[in-house]
Amino acid sequence: MMNPDIPSSDEDLLTECVVETFRSSGPGGQNVNKRETAVRIRHSPTGIVVTCQRERSQYRNKQIALEELRRRLEALSQPPQPRIPTVIPRSVRKKILAYKKQRATKKRLRKKPDIEE
Repeated sequence: MMNPDIPSSDEDLLTECVVETFRSSGPGGQNVNKRETAVRIRHSPTGIVVTCQRERSQYRNKQIALEELRRRLEALSQPPQPRIPTVIPRSVRKKILAYKKQRATKKRLRKKPDIEE
């Protein structure tokens, strides 16, 4: 069930995006220090940003980032689930009211008594 707004080919999807490469962080030694294998893809129409620095290959990171971008675009296009209101059980309502009454009584007892002379 592919959304018609999301292009089916990777090339078409990449025309809507800005692709940046950068040096990935973390362990990896010389490969991390010298090569720009990490990929950041910005989808211009929606503003979604996906980064991937999982693999040693820039090509593979780009493929993983595109898959993630497709997942996020698909999730964005799904309508939100309607919220089902829940009803507070009668026993819980009774407990809440009893607690409020108890607090009010406690507060009333804290006041100074009115003494008329």
